[in-house]
Amino acid sequence: MIRREFLYYGKKLLVFAASILVLSIVVFYVARLAPGDPLVSYYSDRVEKMSPEERAWAEEKLGLSDPIHVQYVRWLSGALHGDFGISFKYKADVLEVIRGRLVNTLLLGGTGVILIFGLALLLGILCAWFEDRWLDRIICKAGTIISCIPEFWLSLVAILIFAVWLRVLPSSGAYSAGKSHDIADRIIHLILPMSIVVVEHLWYYAYMIRNKILEEVRADYVLLAKSKGMSRRKIMFRHCLRNVMPSYLSIMAISVPHILGGTYIVETVFSYPGIGALSYESARYQDYHLLMLLCILTGAVVILCNLLAQVINERIDPRIRANEAAEMLEVKQIG
Repeated sequence: MIRREFLYYGKKLLVFAASILVLSIVVFYVARLAPGDPLVSYYSDRVEKMSPEERAWAEEKLGLSDPIHVQYVRWLSGALHGDFGISFKYKADVLEVIRGRLVNTLLLGGTGVILIFGLALLLGILCAWFEDRWLDRIICKAGTIISCIPEFWLSLVAILIFAVWLRVLPSSGAYSAGKSHDIADRIIHLILPMSIVVVEHLWYYAYMIRNKILEEVRADYVLLAKSKGMSRRKIMFRHCLRNVMPSYLSIMAISVPHILGGTYIVETVFSYPGIGALSYESARYQDYHLLMLLCILTGAVVILCNLLAQVINERIDPRIRANEAAEMLEVKQIG
């Protein structure tokens, strides 16, 4: 039993490590083959006045004169020892640059994910309970319309209304000057970007949950339960909702890149100092080391959440692991 668990989690860990390695190679090569001059990020306008000799010296100083594969091996060797290089734009260790922004993104994205899936579950149950009634129809139509509006456009409209016209909420930043430790001020700055993140993604997942619940409601075991006199409330919450939970966890895992992408867009529009805005800056200014670490962190979160959801699904529904074991046995017999 212990050996089986060790092999199971060891396999997941190998998949995670291999995925991160492939991601790092792809991002490293794509970033360096993309058009642009990374020296502009480090030396700014002085690059235009550099002689060929000075430019060659600058590239050698930043480690850009070697072939790409040599640069990657050097970067990977440093990364394995905790050295991810310096940011060309900020002239500081990339870990220090990211550390200052990570808390802001965790507040916006992490709280957004909790709100989205908590509210999506409640909204999905509500729509399934009142299927095809006026409340369900209104929510479905309103949710469909709102989810089709681009995030950047909705963000600009929200800024125009609440920050420019009404002047009740700030239009940018994570906090006011000198109030980084003021919780109330941080909450006020979170209201607009958080609202956009939640509103843009809420109905998409609520609609999926609604349909999953309705599929269970129409299953044969529900008819059998009704024939035995079981109440609708008990059938919905004790049986249907319980059977939907594995799919709900899968939806949450799949949603991570979707919500992360939306959060990054919102951060850029609201000039919110988080990982999203930092990713945009690092790509725009060819800040290679910073871009590498940001992509790897984002990719690691996405891959880890998918693997975690798969593990939870297999624990909740043993049939998944039974099917995998049967397939492995069949392969061994054929071999």
